[in-house]
This record gives sequence, C-alpha cells and structure tokens, in this order.
Amino acid sequence: MHLHSTLSCGGGALIVKIIPCTTEADYARVRNFLRTLDLWSVCALVAYPVARLEYWRWHVREVAPQPPMAETLLLVELEGEAAAVLSPEGWGDALFHVRPDKRTRDFEAALITVAEERLARVEADGSRMLEIWAHAHDALLPTLLAERGYVRGAWPESEWMRRLDGATELPAPHVPAGYTLRALGNAQELPSRSWASWRAFHPNEPDSAYQGYDWYARNIQRNPLYRQELDLVTIDPDGAVVGFCTVWYDPATRLGYFEPVGVVPEHQRRGLARALLLEGMRRAQAVGATCITVAGYSQAANALYGQVMGGQPLVNSQWRKQWPA
Repeated sequence: MHLHSTLSCGGGALIVKIIPCTTEADYARVRNFLRTLDLWSVCALVAYPVARLEYWRWHVREVAPQPPMAETLLLVELEGEAAAVLSPEGWGDALFHVRPDKRTRDFEAALITVAEERLARVEADGSRMLEIWAHAHDALLPTLLAERGYVRGAWPESEWMRRLDGATELPAPHVPAGYTLRALGNAQELPSRSWASWRAFHPNEPDSAYQGYDWYARNIQRNPLYRQELDLVTIDPDGAVVGFCTVWYDPATRLGYFEPVGVVPEHQRRGLARALLLEGMRRAQAVGATCITVAGYSQAANALYGQVMGGQPLVNSQWRKQWPA
C-alpha cells in the first residue's frame, strides 16, 4: 500500500509519498535509487552500497530477528520524485539515504517523523525506541536529532573506503607458510566454511549452540550479487577453512563491499585477514571495481581496515531516543 502524507515542518508543509517495499517492483525501485546515490557520491557513501542491502535481505533477515521488510523498507517521494530511502538493519533502527539535492532542514525533519512513526520499536512497557544513524561530518541530521531529544550512542561504525581505479598496483597478499588462500570450493567445503564462521564470530559460545551449515547455500550463495571467485578462504595445513572474506561486487555502480571478514581465534594474528582483504581488492579490481568499502565497529577490526584501506574512515553514529506510548 502506497501512502500519501502531508507533513508540516518549520511552518510549511511538504507533500511526501511513502512507498513500503511490498513487491519486487518496489524493491527494484529501492535498489535502483540506492545505485543512483552510489554513482552520485563516487565512493563518498551518500548511501550504503546496494550489496549491503542485498546482504541484509538475503542473509541477515534469515538468521536474526528483523523487522518486516514490507513495513520498514521505505521509498519516500517528495513532490513526485524519489528523494530518499529509509532502511532498517534491526528492530528500532533507521538509516537515511537522501538525494544530496533534496537535503533541506524541513525534508530531513519530515524523514525523522516518518521514521518515528514507522520504524520505532515498541518496548515491553509500551514505550517506543528508535536509533537513527548519522555521519559525524554531517552538519544537518545530527543537529536535528539533538534538537528532538536524541542522544548519541557509544558504538559508532567506521566506514572505510579505498579507490581501485588509479594506476597504483595493489600489493600482493603475503600468505603465511603452510596456509593456502583461494576461492571457496564446492558444496563439500561448506561445512568447514560455516564452522569457521561460527568460531570466528561466536568464540565464547559452546559448540552445542552451533546450528549447521545449510544457511550458506540458502542465504549467501543465492544472493544475486554472489560470485564464487570473490568468496575467499584461507586453508590451514590440515585442509580446514580457518579464515574467510566475501567480496560483493555491484557491476551497476562498480562498487565492492567486504562482508563478512573473519578468522577463527586459534589462527588470528598471523596476517590471514590482511591477506584476504588484499586478495579481495585485487580480484575486485580485476572484475571492474573502482572503489571498495568495509565497515568496522571494534578496535581490532578498525586497526586492520586502517592498515589495508588507508586514509580516514567516515564515522557513522547512532542517535537514540525513547519516548512514552
């Protein structure tokens, strides 16, 4: 159902049309809008890569509780033109992707109102909570959020970017002796790849909590952007997968995106993750990528990404507000 709304902001009124993503045609419009922003920004991350949206749709929503896409992935038209997308990555979570030429105080205030009405999470006591992400360098959205009672959170995301379209040759990865770096093998290797993922991201959980490997073919390999030659692994001397790095490449924008990157605890601090990232960049460049991105939260992850990607990241912070029912 497509909804028309008139929102009063700053003494005026904006006519917006809110289009929930209820059909494949709606999803295609969202995806194409984000691609337009990706091309517009030229590796400046005005919007996150389409590959990140696809990863959320095909994998994240299948393995962790997520809000319904048909209710919370929203295309917003302003005066008859597609002007923004609001997207979640969890309950009570909102990311804004706005056309640069449509960014005004009134319109962004209207988007906050839409997000509060449609993306907020209802807590056990009936109150509502919403976290909206905003870049630290942005002079507009953080100001509006602070004015409306939002408080900046303590877990910012660092968004790293590296251009791949220059003449500089990328360094070759150094693979420690005894290890092999290559693309993921056939279906027989999926159990080992899945177990490595579990060990890398759940190091403190009991083995009994592991739920198998069926998700890999069902979620990852059916993603329309999946390319097996960009799905990289490191193999230990015993033939087991102990490190992994998947590169998602969108030929429409020529953007690459790393998700996920991990090494099982017993094999960390040996340069495996760095080697995977460098090989991933070389392969992405070979298929046509002009820019590649990765996002990190932890100090260790960001130290690695800083070494490999270079430069300074864009810092994306969550702004949180809770209000009564």
